[in-house]
Amino acid sequence: MGEAKQRRLARQNQLVAVDTFGGRVHVEWNPNAAVTPLGQLPFFTQFLQVSGLLDAWVKDCPLVYQSNNASGKREVLATLLLSILAGHQRYAHISAIRQDGIHPQLLGVKRLVSEDAARRALQKMDEAAGKAWLDEHLGKSTAPLLDTPWILDLDATVKCLYGKQEGAVVGYNPKKPGRPSHSYHSAMMANTRLALRVDVTPGNASAPAHAMPGIWAWLDSLPQNERPALLRGDIAYGNEAVLKEAEVRAQHYLSKLKLTTNVKALIKKVFRNMDWEDAGAGWEGVEDVLSLSGWSRSRRVVVLRRKLTGQVLMADKEDPQEQLAFIEIEGIPTARYEYAVLVTSTKHPILTLAQLYRDRADCENNFDELKNQWGWGGFTTQDLARCQLMARMVALIYNWWTLFVRLAAPSKHLEAITSRPLLLHGVATRTKHGGQTRLTITSTHAKQGAIQAALKNIAQFLSSLKTTAEQLSNQERIQLILQRAFAKYLLKPPKLLMKIAAT
Repeated sequence: MGEAKQRRLARQNQLVAVDTFGGRVHVEWNPNAAVTPLGQLPFFTQFLQVSGLLDAWVKDCPLVYQSNNASGKREVLATLLLSILAGHQRYAHISAIRQDGIHPQLLGVKRLVSEDAARRALQKMDEAAGKAWLDEHLGKSTAPLLDTPWILDLDATVKCLYGKQEGAVVGYNPKKPGRPSHSYHSAMMANTRLALRVDVTPGNASAPAHAMPGIWAWLDSLPQNERPALLRGDIAYGNEAVLKEAEVRAQHYLSKLKLTTNVKALIKKVFRNMDWEDAGAGWEGVEDVLSLSGWSRSRRVVVLRRKLTGQVLMADKEDPQEQLAFIEIEGIPTARYEYAVLVTSTKHPILTLAQLYRDRADCENNFDELKNQWGWGGFTTQDLARCQLMARMVALIYNWWTLFVRLAAPSKHLEAITSRPLLLHGVATRTKHGGQTRLTITSTHAKQGAIQAALKNIAQFLSSLKTTAEQLSNQERIQLILQRAFAKYLLKPPKLLMKIAAT
């Protein structure tokens, strides 16, 4: 029997007849075809190649193998890069990209490693060296932006755990009380939505005291002109330990205060004050000076209040039947307010401070994206060390993808749930002829015309950057990329940031 006939019979044996609403369809599998569902990834690969980000990341990786049969560190990192970029949440999801017929070669490797090999590689890596390596490269992706006025957002989020992992301790967990968790302490650059640092601690170490020593050490390492114009945090950061350390460094801060007994006494004191000013968004405010019992000095505070409308629900906690009473006084003009108290070291007017703190809500969008659309909600292992490394790795690749997407849409931030279908997904087929490699991409997106134009624009920019800036270092190329990606932010920073920088 000839080889052609054998191949034909083999194909016939793979055929499966499937009845559909459009008639009978014959289905066959071709496991060796050079195709990928992430067809538009080559443009992102070009971004990594021109900027030098990937090569430097691989070169500095502290992973060392002794066996000649072990996977190379570039293969491990390329696998983790593709997995994180594809939106995977578990190491087991790596199996979904193992047979990618195109991208391993584009990333400079022969093959991708298995999920077990990726886990073992992270376990083999020294934790301290790995954290230092990833922190350094997180800094490289944001350093050129630090010489412009910027705000440092500090916050923490909870990652629920469902096994017997190291650090799986019951702590502050507003959504699932009693569920063991890890705490992700992060530092973000406001407006740009870039991650600066992240640290993973046990669930009962959610207080800022567990992460602030690292933040202060990092801030101390920055030149004075690169330090944030404002340090901003929620109610957890409005305590003496954080405020005092900021004042020692002459670092401006803005935080919210917990409504303790003395803070409530201040609210009662200013309640009938006639000097309330407009604070925007329906709020009004008045400033005062407050000295709490645990504070080392008096500090400027701003009391904000906003009128409540509708009915007020009251519950008697001592009554097991929880008798409820709706207060609605007809015919009698009553004013009911909700309050917030801010503490700050700045001299900005009340309206500016209130708006600055409202803008802090964007930090919660970062957490939502990183946990639900990237890998902060997953990649869990038994030991805490690998969770530390993966949290930083996810943040780093998130930053890279954010910069790439900003080249296509510099005027706004596109979350991964939008940017992946736009700039990543698409079926690509590779063909080779006459020494040339061609990728044919088929996008099923309704905006495929606009997508094609945007990717062509990015490719032309990166190509021109590579040819006209050969003498530049990788960091200088990254700076040019950041200048284009954040042109709107750099050429015309938000007015509030300019006011802060002026002081």
